[in-house]
Amino acid sequence: MKKLILLSLLLILASCYNAEHNCKDFKTGKFKFEHEVDGVKKVTLFERNDSIEIETFEGKTDTASVRWVNDCEYILKKLHPKNMAEEKSIGMKILTTSGNSYTFEFGIIGSDQKQKGTVTKLGEL
Repeated sequence: MKKLILLSLLLILASCYNAEHNCKDFKTGKFKFEHEVDGVKKVTLFERNDSIEIETFEGKTDTASVRWVNDCEYILKKLHPKNMAEEKSIGMKILTTSGNSYTFEFGIIGSDQKQKGTVTKLGEL
């Protein structure tokens, strides 16, 4: 009987667990996104305010508009696309936050393909 009560209590506590969502802390600032491409570590640095994101990747800088859908989701649209692929908007969704970082999911609007990554906040603007 004690095991049944303990198991029930653990299930109740586990169901109450919510991932941290302090998305507002990450709306603006300076950030770093590290990822691997074919076994090679790549770093993207970017700055974001409420309406603009400026990204630097492999020595190239690009600017995108930012439209917040809610506190944890926004849409990026490149301001100066160089080809048809860059004209497509990208949906970004912050899944969890922890300290100075967040885990997010992103993909082209209208596509079912999504990727995940982690971003670290380096500081305020």
